[in-house]
Amino acid sequence: MSQAKAADGALIELVDIRKVYQMGTTEVNALDGVSLRIERGDYVAIMGPSGSGKSTLMNIVGCLDTPSSGSYKLRGIEIRDRDDDELARIRNQEVGFIFQTFNLLSRADALHNVELPMIYAGRPKTFRRERAKQMLDLVGLGERTHHRPNELSGGQRQRVAIARALVNEPSLVLADEPTGNLDSKTGLEIMALLDEVHRQGNTVVLVTHEEDIAANAERIVRLRDGKIESDQATTRVRRPAGPSPQTAAPVPPAT
Repeated sequence: MSQAKAADGALIELVDIRKVYQMGTTEVNALDGVSLRIERGDYVAIMGPSGSGKSTLMNIVGCLDTPSSGSYKLRGIEIRDRDDDELARIRNQEVGFIFQTFNLLSRADALHNVELPMIYAGRPKTFRRERAKQMLDLVGLGERTHHRPNELSGGQRQRVAIARALVNEPSLVLADEPTGNLDSKTGLEIMALLDEVHRQGNTVVLVTHEEDIAANAERIVRLRDGKIESDQATTRVRRPAGPSPQTAAPVPPAT
C-alpha cells in the first residue's frame, strides 16, 4: 500500500448516519443514527436480516449513495457533500468492489475486465496490461487471461472480480455476499482468498447474511431496523501476513 494509504488513523468514520427514503407519502428510515469506526487493516462483517439497513450501509460506505444526514469520512475525506463526479473518482481510487453477481462484462475477457478500473483512472495501456496480468496470476488465473466469463466457472469469475477489486490498490475492499452464487466448496476457496487479501494488509468489509461466512472476519457488526444492534470481536485470531499456496506473492504495488 502507498504511504498515504498506510498512514495511521481510522479508514472509515460514520457519525450519526441517517438515510431516509421517500416511498410515496411515507418516509422509510433505512438507517437511523448509525455510528461506526473501522481502522486500516480491519476485517469487518456486516450482518442483519432483510430490511435491517445493511445494503444501505454498504452503499454509503462504498460511495454508491450518500446519507440524508450525519458524517461519513473515508480516509479523512468527508463524503456527504461530494457531487457525482467526485464520488465516481473516490469509488475508482479508494474502493474495490466484489459483488455476489460478479458484475463482469460478458463480452470482455478476464484481462480486460481486470483492466477496467485502470482505464477509468487513465492508466496507460502498457501498464494496464502488465498490472492486470499480475493480478490474475495473484488469484490463480494466469492461464485464463483470454477467457470470457461464460468460459469460466463461478469461482473463477469471482476470482476475476477479486483481481479487478485489487488492481487500483484501493483503501477498502468491499465484498457484498461474495459467496452467494457459489457452491460450498468454491465458497470456502473464495473466503480463503479474501483472508489472504486481508493478511496482505488490506481493509476488508464483508456484507453477508451467513454466520459461517461472517465468522471469517475479526469483528461482526449486526444491524436491525436501521440501527447497530451489536458490534463484537470474533474468536478468529489474525494471522501474520505472508504467502499462501493460493496466492504465493503479495499484491504488487500499482505505483
